[in-house]
Amino acid sequence: MRLAVLLFFTALPFVGQAQVFKNFFKYSTLYAAANGNNSLATTEAYSIDGNTVQYDLIQTPFDYSLTLGIRKIARFGYENRANAFYDGTEKTYGDDATIGKRQGFEFLSEIDYRRQQGRVLVNQHHFLRYVSKLWLAKVEYLEDGFADVKYAEGSQRLRINSKGKLSFNAGIAQRISEAYGYDPIAEWVEANNSVHYTTLALQEGYSVDFNTQEFLSPDGEGVASSVDVWKEVVIPTVLSDYAEKQRLLLGDQWCHSLVLGYDYYYNSKDLWLHTWGNFYPYHLDLNNEYSYNTLIGSNDWLDLSVGVVSGWRITKSLGIFLEGTYNRYWNRSWHNFSAGVNYVIY
Repeated sequence: MRLAVLLFFTALPFVGQAQVFKNFFKYSTLYAAANGNNSLATTEAYSIDGNTVQYDLIQTPFDYSLTLGIRKIARFGYENRANAFYDGTEKTYGDDATIGKRQGFEFLSEIDYRRQQGRVLVNQHHFLRYVSKLWLAKVEYLEDGFADVKYAEGSQRLRINSKGKLSFNAGIAQRISEAYGYDPIAEWVEANNSVHYTTLALQEGYSVDFNTQEFLSPDGEGVASSVDVWKEVVIPTVLSDYAEKQRLLLGDQWCHSLVLGYDYYYNSKDLWLHTWGNFYPYHLDLNNEYSYNTLIGSNDWLDLSVGVVSGWRITKSLGIFLEGTYNRYWNRSWHNFSAGVNYVIY
């Protein structure tokens, strides 16, 4: 939410200038939408109790999403509005491009709260960018629940050859995230010279009596009725909860990096190619015990984000397309892609 606050205070000076404020939001779209559909079908799970066969129904609640957003992004030549209204399900790969089609301010702020296959997740993407012929600046906040990545980023860059189809940019970037690369479990094992994770469970407030097969949570509730359930079910939960708690105690980590980028855009009726990339080859060592630099012992790892949108109408009937993005930050990766063939029969 830091970026939402930053965007608010960035736009605040415009409030006293009605015309400037109006122009800033001109052609933007504010949207709210709810979408839903059935999830996995109900299935039966069988088990054996002595000589008796038992079964249970496994039900997954229906999927849904609640989306709230505002956007002002000029469409590239290859993009068309598929629907009359924004419903929150759109995926436009061009939104991730470093440089928009037009110069000036563009922005996106979208929050997506959803339940999918029984898991409740929050996805957010907010950015504000300004592009001119000679430079560009951008602030961004991304939270992807499926990829389990969350960070805020700002960058300031100079542009080279901004008049051509191919342009380059270079500058500096600042990122804030949790302590990616930090392994609380490995740290605990090293500190205790032990891999007996029941000791960790006892440290976290669990109670164990192997003679009576009694396993209690910190709240005093029974969590297992056998050693096998304790090892296979409860201990993984203990490890996950401990790791999450330890990471939260560290707070956010700063990462200052050199960023190099490119952007290529060509569009015609029958052929279009839009590709961009951002590469972070060097990172300032802040001498922070839990910074990614310190944890991996290097300042020159390569983070990157790349994207491509392409299409070719080979004949009047035949066409092919390829679209996608790939991101790798702090050795965590997430991606989206689509590819296919269309053949129109006349």
